[in-house]
Amino acid sequence: MRFQPTELADAWLVLPERHADDRGFFVRTFCEDEFGAHGLPTRFPQSNDSHNSRAGTLRGMHLNLAGHWESKLVRCSRGAIFDVIIDVRPTSPTRDQWLGVELTAENGVALFVPEGFAHGFLTLADDTIVSYQMGRAYEPGVAVGFRWDDPKFEVRWPMTPTVIAERDATYPDYDPTALGLWGVGY
Repeated sequence: MRFQPTELADAWLVLPERHADDRGFFVRTFCEDEFGAHGLPTRFPQSNDSHNSRAGTLRGMHLNLAGHWESKLVRCSRGAIFDVIIDVRPTSPTRDQWLGVELTAENGVALFVPEGFAHGFLTLADDTIVSYQMGRAYEPGVAVGFRWDDPKFEVRWPMTPTVIAERDATYPDYDPTALGLWGVGY
């Protein structure tokens, strides 16, 4: 696998190196030594899959309260998504900047999402599965979010969502203090 830094501080693309023959292909998706050599987490205590029946399904923008931030390694194992991350860390040089990446089962690219980033995605194909390696186990009561189309960030989604949960559709505008993302003094 190859590691490619992105324009957002501490976020990485993990590019597969497929070894193909007449049977198909083999690809390594995680290596503790290689992740560690790039300063990335080497422990992912929880794995999740998100199945999305229809293209145009939007999930996000999600993150946890300060003190409970989590990293993620996100990969699309079936179908395709437009994956979006926004750096909301108060002292980051790329604070309030976003990145959108197309992750597909075909390209095999994974996105490492550092702690302190909001995350969301829009499915580009029916019957899409998104797989996550989580940097910490689920904690009830610490998840928050903000509008997927918040004008502060001007994310350029490739299409308008057609399926969105009420929770995601009714998130408030981005306000780091109200969302409990930053401590007092920011």
